[in-house]
Amino acid sequence: MRLYELTDDEWDRLKGMLPGRDGHVGKSAVDNRQFLNAVLWIARTGAPWRDLPTRYGDWKNTHRRFSRWAQSGVWQRIFEALLGRRWSCTDRLDREPRSPTCQWRKRGAQTACIGRSRGGLSTKLHAAVDGKGNPLRLLLSAGQEADISFASELVKGIRAFFVIGDKGYDSQDFVAEVKEQGMLAVIPPRKNRKNQRYYNRELYKDRNAVERFFARLKQFRRVATRYEKKAENYLAMVHIASARVLLK
Repeated sequence: MRLYELTDDEWDRLKGMLPGRDGHVGKSAVDNRQFLNAVLWIARTGAPWRDLPTRYGDWKNTHRRFSRWAQSGVWQRIFEALLGRRWSCTDRLDREPRSPTCQWRKRGAQTACIGRSRGGLSTKLHAAVDGKGNPLRLLLSAGQEADISFASELVKGIRAFFVIGDKGYDSQDFVAEVKEQGMLAVIPPRKNRKNQRYYNRELYKDRNAVERFFARLKQFRRVATRYEKKAENYLAMVHIASARVLLK
């Protein structure tokens, strides 16, 4: 087994989730493992698709297949299938592919989910994780979008005792929403609040779980730096990296 490739155990857990498995007429899954190893190599190294080692096959066909799976939501369904097998903290798993939470622009150079923030043009990844730093839900937006705009979607349907977030999630409406779902909001209030809300400082220390998750994601250089022009392809890379985290 070469570096970054799937182990036999990981492949056994994944192969039944892939298109072309037994029972799907007209589709072949002979090279699914080689294809997944090729995409993992690209995701981990951050190399251009043209630099894909020849042992994985033609890079054009591999990239075309990767994009097709991204468009049809295959990568997201693999992530959600792994999530459903390992965790029971969500009420439902969406079976229809979820689009990035931003709109496409007409011209190719002005792709979706790219916005101008203080650091320049960027993309923002919103994530909900469990106490061990394993991903539960992932959303993509333009870099200038506020975190609180996606807070409701991140926690919708999730069962937990606490919802821990930084000051970017300090909102009376969001705190009330969390409470309605039977959870305790552990979110420090902003300094400019007239009435400072109490929060548990000891529990807040566990917020490092999401930081640990992002640190693991950054091991995949194709996620740490956005090379994909299309938002759906970049989100697919995020789902691939997150699926590998769940497999470990």
